[in-house]
Amino acid sequence: MRIANLAGRAVVIVGEAGAEHAIDVATASNNRFGPDLPSIYNNWTEFRSWAAGITHTHPAATPVQRASLDAPSPSPRQVFAIGLNYSDHASESGFEAPSQLPPVFTKYVSSFSGPDTDVVIPTHGNVDWEIELVAIIGREGFRIAEQDAWDHVAGLTVGQDISERVSQLRGPAPQFGLGKSFPGFSPQGPWLVTPDEFADPDDLELGCRIDGEQVQKGRTRDLIFPVSKLIAALSETVTLYPGDVIFTGTPAGVGAGRTPKRFLQPGETLDSWIEGIGEMQQRFIADLTAK
Repeated sequence: MRIANLAGRAVVIVGEAGAEHAIDVATASNNRFGPDLPSIYNNWTEFRSWAAGITHTHPAATPVQRASLDAPSPSPRQVFAIGLNYSDHASESGFEAPSQLPPVFTKYVSSFSGPDTDVVIPTHGNVDWEIELVAIIGREGFRIAEQDAWDHVAGLTVGQDISERVSQLRGPAPQFGLGKSFPGFSPQGPWLVTPDEFADPDDLELGCRIDGEQVQKGRTRDLIFPVSKLIAALSETVTLYPGDVIFTGTPAGVGAGRTPKRFLQPGETLDSWIEGIGEMQQRFIADLTAK
């Protein structure tokens, strides 16, 4: 099943790629569920049971307008972002692959956006790309066993952990959360896909291109801490809530890891994809308000 945020309303997505249609959840359920996404995650088990009866021929289905899509979980209580979770990315960043839980930071919700957006490049900034699988929690849990972790996942989506490296790494201590949370720096989408839709949710291809040039390509099977281990490890310390968002880390190929370093420029387009989920597109523009 695919769930999306269409103009602030929860919808079920049906149809083939390129011909997707949306079914408004509140309308189709006679207001039993929805209309917003947070209420869906707070009633995830009941919602899944109801949504299982929706068919592709539902009379309320209308063509998806991608410009109206927003982040699949727009107002999570918690956002977790994981660093150095692929060995090749740890190496290009100058670190050893972590043997314990990788670095955990946050991305602020004000940076969230939908899958197709314009992103302003901060003045004097070095803006980098990081394709990431994003997991969204569907069931509250504390000290979740690894073997039970997928039962707590509502679904998966595509994410970009866009990062401004100057402010991120400026001393006396790094500011990961701020450097990765400028407006539009956390695009996600186009929709959430439930784990049962994948042959193997732990082995998905992901990558991105800048103006058609591939800059990242990897597989989630290479995550040092895959989704289940991340959920188990995070929930040893914190309670995970429905709608919480986890950016799971990026493979090698970021601009800061290249020689010479490469960063996004005004006029460039970043296309990102994950197998079995879909694609996003970010267009980068200059900050015309800067003095």
